[in-house]
Order: sequence, then structure tokens, then C-alpha cells
Amino acid sequence: MRSLSLPIMAAAMGGLLSMPAHASCGAAFCSLNTDLAAEAAGIGAGSSFDLRYEHIVQDQPRAGSSKVGVGEISRHHDEVRTRNRNLIGTFSHTFESGWGVSVAAPVVDRDHLHIHNHRGAQLPQEWNFRELGDLRVTGRYQRTLSGSEDAPRMAGFMAGLKLPTGRNNIANSGGEEAERTLQPGTGTTDLVLGAFFHQQLLQLGASWFAQAQVQYALKDHDGYRPGNQLSADLGFAKTLTEKLSGIAQLNAVVKRRDSGINAEPADSGSRSLYLSPGMSYQITDALRAYAFYQHPLYQKVNGVQLTAKRAMVVGISSRF
Repeated sequence: MRSLSLPIMAAAMGGLLSMPAHASCGAAFCSLNTDLAAEAAGIGAGSSFDLRYEHIVQDQPRAGSSKVGVGEISRHHDEVRTRNRNLIGTFSHTFESGWGVSVAAPVVDRDHLHIHNHRGAQLPQEWNFRELGDLRVTGRYQRTLSGSEDAPRMAGFMAGLKLPTGRNNIANSGGEEAERTLQPGTGTTDLVLGAFFHQQLLQLGASWFAQAQVQYALKDHDGYRPGNQLSADLGFAKTLTEKLSGIAQLNAVVKRRDSGINAEPADSGSRSLYLSPGMSYQITDALRAYAFYQHPLYQKVNGVQLTAKRAMVVGISSRF
């Protein structure tokens, strides 16, 4: 039977494609692992390239785990909406030894609207930009574990850095700088550590994976330090036809409060759990397309923050 592999983790094996971020303004990436969508790029020696598009509209204010209306709980800024359209390209290479390296570059297309409460007046303020975000460079090691011929297993770990390549001083037409959580870059260098496990179930034409990842800023920048973040993912893939596979993931994210004089600690930090069903299609032996729909099962935020009702991801991956 033809070998089947689930997307182990874009964060660990594919150059940190999943870049979750949750903030009062609603700046966000999907917490979702894609890699080659049904054939993990890190399993065999060679190179791969993944191009992924995310569409996330955050227009639901939330206090704790409850939905609230815009301005129902007054803040200095009443957040209204953030549209995130992210394009993420990742190059990954794996050596015969099991070591590998990945580089991921996001382009962030974002518009944000909030209402500034100033001396009794309500002043709409808006930002709209398309910018390069923070690059990620990661290394990893993976090895095959003992297991049956019908259920081979693999495990590994990764370590890398999120680099401060994205701007963090973008202003709107009125000269007002966007909040730091909205900017395409944090200005900080973050350490990223992770581990993963993957098992193929060849007799079932299926596979499953589990992974965990932590990210924390090594120091603050210009009075801002993003909160530490933990993400965990569990996924299952099943061959449906010769070219089509079905995929389901559970994605959990816990983020601590931001800190610093330019942060908003009262309105940052969250806990989320998502269900992410998807499909992948093998176009050629080296080219695969995929699509995911991400639905929140649980969302709890500190203070008042924008959350999304859903997210969509489509992409294409190639091996060479």
C-alpha cells in the first residue's frame, strides 16, 4: 500500500507555517499545521516549498469566553474589526542524516478598524497595509523509531528563531501608529522549541500525528514584549481515493499576557481550541493542493479582544 503521511507540523518540520497570534486588535495567523498536507516534507531527504494563503476576519468582540457588542465594555479603543490575509512561503530541506533546515516568510495584508474614545467623542481610526512579517529560521532532527512494518513511527524535535524583520512602526494616513499587536512585526527575537511524533497506519491507509511548540521573546523591544505562547496539535489523515485525502486536526493555543509600557497587558493573552477539517489532492507525484476550514470550539480572552468565527486556509506544496 502506498505510504501516507499527515502534515506533521509546519511549525516544526515545515518552517513554522503555523504562526498563531492573538491580540486585542485581532492580528492573527492560523494555528494550523499544513506542510505537504498529506505527505510530510520532513520525512524523506530532499527539498520542498509550500505556499499557503490564510483568510481570517476577526469581528467578534469577546470578554472572557462571552461574546459582547462593540463598545459594550468600554475601553480607550473599542475594537471593531481586523481582516487578516496572510501569504506564507516556506522552503525546507532535509538531509539524509535526518537533520533539516527551514525558512518561512509571511506577507501580511491587514486592515483594522477601531473607535477611539476621546473626551466623549467617538473617532473611527483605520489602518490598511501589506507588509513582510517576521521571518522564521528553524532547524530540526528526526529519526525513525522501532515499530511494526505496517505502522512505522517517527519522532523529532526542532529549535529556531523568529527574527524581527517585520516593521513595528506603521502609521495610518493621520500619522497615528497602530498598536503593537497589530503591527506586522513584533520587533523581538523569539526562541521557538518543539517536538513531534508521527505514525503511519498503512493497512488503514491512514496516519496520525501529535506535536507541541513553545515560543517566547528573548527580550523586549521598544517597551513591548509579546506573551509566551504554547501550542499543541493532534491530527489524523485518511486516504479516500488514489489522489484525495481527508484530514482533521485539533489545534490548541495558550498565550500569556504581553508586557511593557507599549503593551496592553489587560487586553492580551488567550486560550483557544480549534477543530480544523481539511482535504488534500495529489495533482502530480511532486505537487499537492490542500484546503482547511478552522472552527473555534473554545475561546477565552483576557479583557476584551477581537476573535474570529472561522478561518480558511488554502495552499500548494511541492517536492523537488
